[in-house]
Amino acid sequence: MKKGTFGIIGLGKMGRSLGLQAIDKNYEVIGFDPYLKEDIKKTGIQTMETLEALVKQLPAPRIIFIYIPAGKAVDDLLAELMPLLSKRDIVVDGGNSYWGDSIRRNEKLKEAGLYFIDCGTSGGVEGARNGACFMAGGEENAMQNVAPILKDLAVPDGYVHTGPPGSGHFVKLVHNGIEFGMLQAIGEGMELLSHYRESLNLAEILHCWNNGSVIRSWLIELMYKIYTEKEGFSKVPSYIEDTGEVNWLVNDAMHLEVPIPVIAQSVMQLFASRESDHIWAKAIAMMRHGFGGHPFGENEGIKRERKFGRVGDFPIDTEKNEQ
Repeated sequence: MKKGTFGIIGLGKMGRSLGLQAIDKNYEVIGFDPYLKEDIKKTGIQTMETLEALVKQLPAPRIIFIYIPAGKAVDDLLAELMPLLSKRDIVVDGGNSYWGDSIRRNEKLKEAGLYFIDCGTSGGVEGARNGACFMAGGEENAMQNVAPILKDLAVPDGYVHTGPPGSGHFVKLVHNGIEFGMLQAIGEGMELLSHYRESLNLAEILHCWNNGSVIRSWLIELMYKIYTEKEGFSKVPSYIEDTGEVNWLVNDAMHLEVPIPVIAQSVMQLFASRESDHIWAKAIAMMRHGFGGHPFGENEGIKRERKFGRVGDFPIDTEKNEQ
């Protein structure tokens, strides 16, 4: 017996993996992706040729997840999607949109009688396929319909309703900043180990660290895995691409007057990786590839997302300013 039916727009690495996990857990998934170059109907995801066809296949209140790159593309999609929806339908942005943009989008959908949920998704492609971590912001009425799905698709205790619209993507943004700081620390550690007076067995050290040490973690596990697969650092370029989200967080911290020196410096080091060859940068590239499938070296698509992923600026709280 089916648990329910929902839609997914954007069937790339994350959207498709989440859909496959949902099918495994007895959901019906209706998908749409205009750029899909292969037939994935055999996976169980029912793909539609148009947005209108997708909407017609969903029961009310419709629940539609969006997994497309952040930026103007999300606004364009919502503009096309909204006229097709009915009151109380729910749109869930599961990508890495800027939280200020999510607040604005929620207000626009609310005026049309629709619900908007901003849902930060962590755990990478593997998490989307086997159990993710969700940080969701949205009104309680909408969360009542979507929370059961998110809990089903999350690892145990890997779901939190963070608060009102915008808070989910803000929490995910802070999460990404912490991630950057952790990646930088591990990368610098690998740089130090590689400069010891004698050659060290880094694979064995990483394996040991992930068994009982204070710094044991999934990132250390990924560092060990990719380092072993690549047989060291020589085959990995030290140029690290990123979508620019943590740049937004550094800017937000300046508006909020909150010091975040470690996270800010990790962003500066990312820039430095693009200018010369470093072991620490290769180590970070390995871990990022491990959890998110991020490419090694330069990537024009990600460069574009870094420039245009954020649409609006830091949202000013006009109510506070008027008091």
